[in-house]
Amino acid sequence: MIDFIVNEKTCIRCGECAADCPARIIDLAGGLPAISAGKEVSCYRCQHCLALCPVGAISILGRKPTGSLPLAGHLPTPAQTETALKGRRAVRRYREENLAPDLLQKLLEVACHAPSGMNTRQVRFTVVDDRKKLAELRDELMLRLSDMARAGSFPPGLEFFAFFVKQWEEERVDFLFRGAPHLLITSAPASVPTPVEDSLIALSYFELYAMSQGVGTVWDGLAKGAINNLFPEFKARLGIPEDHVIGYAMAFGKPAKSYARTVQLGPPQVHFVR
Repeated sequence: MIDFIVNEKTCIRCGECAADCPARIIDLAGGLPAISAGKEVSCYRCQHCLALCPVGAISILGRKPTGSLPLAGHLPTPAQTETALKGRRAVRRYREENLAPDLLQKLLEVACHAPSGMNTRQVRFTVVDDRKKLAELRDELMLRLSDMARAGSFPPGLEFFAFFVKQWEEERVDFLFRGAPHLLITSAPASVPTPVEDSLIALSYFELYAMSQGVGTVWDGLAKGAINNLFPEFKARLGIPEDHVIGYAMAFGKPAKSYARTVQLGPPQVHFVR
């Protein structure tokens, strides 16, 4: 049951919910929007109808319009959005403190609104929520990497890890997590249409909202490579399901320093199809 409910007193019979429904299952045969029992199975569960209704007359999946945030008057201006996008930086210096649990939960709650292929919404957020836990993980991975470096046993294409191991052993440069207190790994079942793409989009949502909350992030390809390619047994230890594909990893926390302005990149590489 998708619990599609229309408030007959407030519905203005505009038909927009039926016109916008991607599954084309809402009909107006009786004058009021309705979904027949036989069509409920085809619902995408996208909540387009709830979001679109101008008078808030539609509830679905147990969600009521009163539980949603209004968009009018609350969106950032184009200039603010441009500044946020151009001002995003990869943060590689962090304060030695954990994020507040309620802030961490808020970041994840917002990130889970990221789109996914066919609205499967199967992205899993695996989080290291304490800097001491992450330091323990780092030390164990570094030890394993050092053993591989000494044995010269890095697989073809991953020999570059030896350079970073040397930095760690000689200067204690944390190349895996950049000294961040937290780690986020996104994954999704291999059975969904776009597991990697869904995971990457979710991290993008996480990163941009984190920036608005004063939280720094860094896309962590080295951590992903170590866990996913070199020591896959760590996936199970971190609680990542066996049937999941890892999209990427992201280290994050309160930045040790802040940036004062955007950088100046471009021009974009563009090809217009004629």
